[in-house]
Amino acid sequence: MGVGERFAARGKWWRLVADKSEQLRSLRIDRDAEEESDAPARSGPSWPVLGAIVAVALVLGGGAAWLLKPAPAAQTADAADTATGTTSQTDSSPVSTPTAAGLVASGYVVAQRQATVAAEVTGRVVEIRFDEGDHVRRGQVLAVLEPTLARAQADSARAHALAADADLAEARRDLDRTRTLNQQGFASEAALTAAQSHFDAAAAQRNAAYADSHGAGAQLARYEIKAPYDGVVVNKAAQAGEIISPVSAGGGFTRTGLCTIIDMTSLEIEVDVSEAYISRVSPNQPVQAVLDAYPNVTFPAHVIATIPTADRSRATVRVRIGFDHLDPRILPEMAIKVTFLDQNSHG
Repeated sequence: MGVGERFAARGKWWRLVADKSEQLRSLRIDRDAEEESDAPARSGPSWPVLGAIVAVALVLGGGAAWLLKPAPAAQTADAADTATGTTSQTDSSPVSTPTAAGLVASGYVVAQRQATVAAEVTGRVVEIRFDEGDHVRRGQVLAVLEPTLARAQADSARAHALAADADLAEARRDLDRTRTLNQQGFASEAALTAAQSHFDAAAAQRNAAYADSHGAGAQLARYEIKAPYDGVVVNKAAQAGEIISPVSAGGGFTRTGLCTIIDMTSLEIEVDVSEAYISRVSPNQPVQAVLDAYPNVTFPAHVIATIPTADRSRATVRVRIGFDHLDPRILPEMAIKVTFLDQNSHG
């Protein structure tokens, strides 16, 4: 309560006292009437009047005590937080905090090997050989695109290579015959030179034809989309009948990816540690990890590396943590909490 409010309250109290005093004067006993009354009544005021006077006095005394009582000091929310040892936090992102057991940080399980498999050529999908959740092996055919034109080109290149083989064989026979005649004196050196040139040209054409055949075969192989490494398919982005392309062709009718594969052996933990506590983190430091999905299970882990850069906006440094033993319950993008232990607590 302010000073002005206290003066106003005290003014009201004095007016109340004045009113009560006027009421008390109205309760005074008329002495003339008292003389005319009987002798026993002269011994003092009546009991009801005396009770009223006492009650008014108690009321006035309580009001005065209330007005004169000093107002309690206001306690702000910050002071209350300080008294209880708590602080308010506006940033909802996970921030590392030190505890008696060690430095604690929150993060997520991430896969270091994760790829969106796409086609190397544009084509229509005619066959899908996987589904979400399937384990695939490196080199396994995941899908087949319509290869009609590419197969025709490969067949044509193979035919040219066979024709080049025939031309080379004929040029070799002509060269051998000319060389024999030259040795017997029935063929000139010019004829031998011409036969040798014809053979060399046929050999070059044969090599070019086989190169074209191999190129056409490699182009045809691109119409089979294969897994780049062992992993698990976590996303299926295309279906049979859709067109996929390595580049965006505009619109929503062309897919740029076939599926997403994750190498489950590359799972790690990434956490952000405050700059104030990053000195407490070192390589190979033991860590205890607890998934939010399994709060009663502890997964032993260790620090792999500290990323040598800081996040300016959050004042944090990213830390990579590896699991000592992988578990089927550990899945990518799961939320996880880690506790950095002292080196002597390992084992």
